[in-house]
Amino acid sequence: MEFIVKDFAQISKFELYEVLKARSQIFIVEKKMNCLDLDGMDFQAKHFLLKDNGKLIAYLRGLEDGEWYKLGRIISVTHGLGHGKILMEKALRYIKDNISQNKVYINAQYDAVAFYEKCGFVPVGDEFIEENVRHRRMEQRY
Repeated sequence: MEFIVKDFAQISKFELYEVLKARSQIFIVEKKMNCLDLDGMDFQAKHFLLKDNGKLIAYLRGLEDGEWYKLGRIISVTHGLGHGKILMEKALRYIKDNISQNKVYINAQYDAVAFYEKCGFVPVGDEFIEENVRHRRMEQRY
């Protein structure tokens, strides 16, 4: 498996296609979310990719948000094989070693809260609705 971190300008057309296809498949088709995935934030984000034999298997993006670092668009193309956890561990290590913010948060879909707790995140505040889906803010500090 290969862990890759890129700015938007560094992503190849093929990688961008793979990422957008996977995000659409998971968020729009599988989770039936009625949202605009292309929100303009990809241009300023860091893109964290996990590949196996050159094929995208997990992805997330990270954005500076004041004194926090926000993770979002978190997907695993191959469900149940541990690729999401591997990507999260590698991304958090990268952030800790390379990003100035020492606090990370996720607006986690409610059904994924237990997964993020296993990754060291702590639920904060009440649940809320975003894109017609229940979410919970989760935080991790170094």
